[in-house]
Amino acid sequence: MSVIDHIELPVADAEASRRFYEAALAPLGLSLVVSIDPARTAHGGARHGFGRDGYPSLWFHAETGRRLPVHVAFTARDRKAVDAFHGMALSHGGSDNGAPGVRERYHPNYYAAYVLDPDGNNIEAVCQTE
Repeated sequence: MSVIDHIELPVADAEASRRFYEAALAPLGLSLVVSIDPARTAHGGARHGFGRDGYPSLWFHAETGRRLPVHVAFTARDRKAVDAFHGMALSHGGSDNGAPGVRERYHPNYYAAYVLDPDGNNIEAVCQTE
């Protein structure tokens, strides 16, 4: 069981983030589970929930104002999924922040890729096995 039930992040453009994350997270087995219309949210911006097995554990909502970038690391089943995540993220509006590869400074099997999402958040996919 995961330690975290869910994470929610504010974004400048919920629809742009939805498109980006739909593509970037697909290789990791995460998909859009639910979208909530702005009229049904407390902050008046669209909300999108992503997850596995029908449970939205990662949420994004539109919100204006100053935001500081965050770092989110997603577990990948294998190194091919890390590579696919990186490629999909770049082809859907992400910026390279670290090409797929081993990060020995963490440990010899830490294979990761980093991208900046449309809001400048550092998004990582990591496989920690061979």
